[in-house]
Amino acid sequence: MSDTIALITGGNRGLGRATASALADAGVDVVITYRSNAQEAADVVADLTGRGRKAAALQLDTGVVGSFAAFVSELRTVLADVWGRDSFDYLVNNAGHAASGAFADITEEQLDGLIDVHFKGVFFLTQALLPVIADGGRIVNLSSGLARFVRPTQSAYASVKGAVEVLSRYLASELGPRGITVNVVAPGPIGTDFGGGYLRDNQQMREALASDTALGRVGEPDDIGGLIATVLTGATGWMTGQRIEVSGGSLL
Repeated sequence: MSDTIALITGGNRGLGRATASALADAGVDVVITYRSNAQEAADVVADLTGRGRKAAALQLDTGVVGSFAAFVSELRTVLADVWGRDSFDYLVNNAGHAASGAFADITEEQLDGLIDVHFKGVFFLTQALLPVIADGGRIVNLSSGLARFVRPTQSAYASVKGAVEVLSRYLASELGPRGITVNVVAPGPIGTDFGGGYLRDNQQMREALASDTALGRVGEPDDIGGLIATVLTGATGWMTGQRIEVSGGSLL
């Protein structure tokens, strides 16, 4: 039986790294992408191989659609050289960045940046990868709890994530004949370095957001990584086109 392989965009830190670790512990080999921090990516590969799995890291800016063809070619080479395969099984569209501000103050440049990475990147990278995703594979796209509940300064980011949720339902329909499932994981407030680490480091902010959750705390990366690994590797093959919010019960 050939190895099971996952591709995680933005897998060098935060939720992507936590997902890579959880998948490795579940017996899945991993290819991560990183935008600029090659050393971080190398550290993740070393950690994954230390867990007994094969791993590789490839540079990719998911906001540059024109680079996707070359990336897919490089991925094909790595899959053949490391795994002796021409396909992979799981895709996690995780890469992203934050841009916040009052609706009245958001600039076109900020909105374009969010759309390029979080929507166009997910749309066209998934499209480019279709010939390389194995039939019967699984895709998880990252959204946000902010697509359901409202927080100040998040209108642009949340709106783009809402578009990802709609796209995911269409992908689930179109890829269903190939046995590929497509689901959305929507994290609530998580303490990572996302957006400069404000939620990881600001204790006052953590306490305020924790008070809005049923479970009484802010989430941590492993809370999300473990759930994504479960969606990909668990008995979830009959679930597709669904939004799974992982927020500790935020603003119920």
